[in-house]
Amino acid sequence: MSDPLSPRQRRALGLAWQFVRPYRRQAMLALLALIVTAAITLSMGQGIRLLVDQGFMTGSAHQLNQTIALFMVLVLALAVGTFSRFYLVSWIGERCVADIRRAVFDHLISLHPGFFEDNRSSEIQSRLTADTTLLQSVIGSSLSMFLRNALMVLGGVVLLFVTNPKLTSIVVLALPLVLSPILLFGRRVRSLSRQSQDRVADVGSYVAETLGQIKTVQAYNHQAHDRQLFTDTVEAAFDVARRRIAQRAWLITVVIVLVLGAVAVMLWVGGMDVIAGRISGGELAAFVFYSLIVGSAVGTLSEVIGELQRAAGAAERIAELLAASSAIVPPSQPSTLPGARASGQIELRDVHFAYPSRPSVAAIDGLSLVIAPGQTVALVGPSGAGKSTLFDLLLRFHDPQSGSILLDGQPIAALDPDDLRRQFALVAQNPALFRGTVEANIRYGRPQASAAQVEAAARSAHAHEFIQQLPQGYQTPLGEGGVGLSGGQRQRLAIARALLVDAPVLLLDEATSALDAQSEHLIQQALPQLMAGRTTLVIAHRLATVQHADRIAVIDQGRVVAVGSHRQLVEENPLYARLAALQFAAGSA
Repeated sequence: MSDPLSPRQRRALGLAWQFVRPYRRQAMLALLALIVTAAITLSMGQGIRLLVDQGFMTGSAHQLNQTIALFMVLVLALAVGTFSRFYLVSWIGERCVADIRRAVFDHLISLHPGFFEDNRSSEIQSRLTADTTLLQSVIGSSLSMFLRNALMVLGGVVLLFVTNPKLTSIVVLALPLVLSPILLFGRRVRSLSRQSQDRVADVGSYVAETLGQIKTVQAYNHQAHDRQLFTDTVEAAFDVARRRIAQRAWLITVVIVLVLGAVAVMLWVGGMDVIAGRISGGELAAFVFYSLIVGSAVGTLSEVIGELQRAAGAAERIAELLAASSAIVPPSQPSTLPGARASGQIELRDVHFAYPSRPSVAAIDGLSLVIAPGQTVALVGPSGAGKSTLFDLLLRFHDPQSGSILLDGQPIAALDPDDLRRQFALVAQNPALFRGTVEANIRYGRPQASAAQVEAAARSAHAHEFIQQLPQGYQTPLGEGGVGLSGGQRQRLAIARALLVDAPVLLLDEATSALDAQSEHLIQQALPQLMAGRTTLVIAHRLATVQHADRIAVIDQGRVVAVGSHRQLVEENPLYARLAALQFAAGSA
């Protein structure tokens, strides 16, 4: 017999159970409260029968008082049970979703950077927020409603048989008619729910991308075009949502017609039996109560199943994130560097690398280079030569397809990635700053640093003066990406961060290529202290900044084509001589 669940559905169920399992005790208590409240609700039908037959029909005030008192006891017990069920189920929903969000985030930040080149960060954000919110609604509400109403259907049908088998046959015959549209429409709803979540993610992605580049959008007067593209994206999301809503609406409508139609037939048959004296009025009242309970429970089930189908789609998307594996895996038994701090000797041996998205194009093609401890080596060459890729390989954001990279004689693939990256400090051309205070951004690579150490690093980076002029000094909150700071100020904060980390190897992606003369002068003053006593690799776009490097490596098409001093390379390497002639001629002009 084939498995009715697809692999993705089984993975979604496994995901839900994985996060509910630690809270089994609360789940069992919630289930107990759910069973008790369902039993009390069902027992009220017998209370109604007693109320009609022994309270109203006998004319006895004593009997009426007894049945009313019993009814109130059931109401109080139902209230207590409902409170317990609602609190516990809602608590489990919130707790599980908090755990899911934490688990997804913890997993995401351990994935290699290439994963985020292939997957939009805004879509991932949608999965982490919108999809988990939907799961919270289901775990904390819909699942409880589903179980409760399933119990009500089962218990109600049993009590219907106990009360009157003849009338029950009408209800039982109607059940397959009700269940068939649930199964038919439910499958369509699940498919459309997944599509709907994807389209909502598209909307979020477009908003994030457009607002994140708002200056470029407005500089090119692209607003009208963006409005149209966003309208198309929103309308695509609406169209899928409309089709999903239409399927659910049809489902609910058909169920209501079938259920209430069956109740109407049952009332006619039952009414004729009361008139003929074959059953009592209390029995018919109880039967009507149970029929309405079963009918409303089936109607609620049909609606809740739609929510569960949506949740299955959301769970699949979250499970996909948790199932994503990193291409950079720590070795099972990592090697250790000879000392706690590397000396900074770097060796690249015949390294070949192509990005997974472009496997036929070699970004690094047989590159070999040896860098001695404490040496400053500049990497120069045309755009696309592989200079930045080399930094990514050193930090082990990617692994080369062949060849090896060694730090202090140890292959970096044999080191724990965290230990490896502690040996490097990166100052990028466009430094990454984060939402938070100036102090928190400088302390980013060394959270335990004292305020005095932070200030000392800022002074060495010639950043202290401008930080003091900010509204709250070191406690001034920065916007996303350090918005509001100039390029030179952001660069000096990045240098202060690198100084505070105090790593033995410095990776410097030309820090002054896009700055004004004054900012460049301040950063050039800060760099010697940053580079002192460290092995330094500098990606150089402006040759004037690296004339005094110990060595200059010329890289072209992923290979080192020449190594030497500025003077040697001008005389001996045509590519470097051409770059130098172009830049210095432009400078003199």
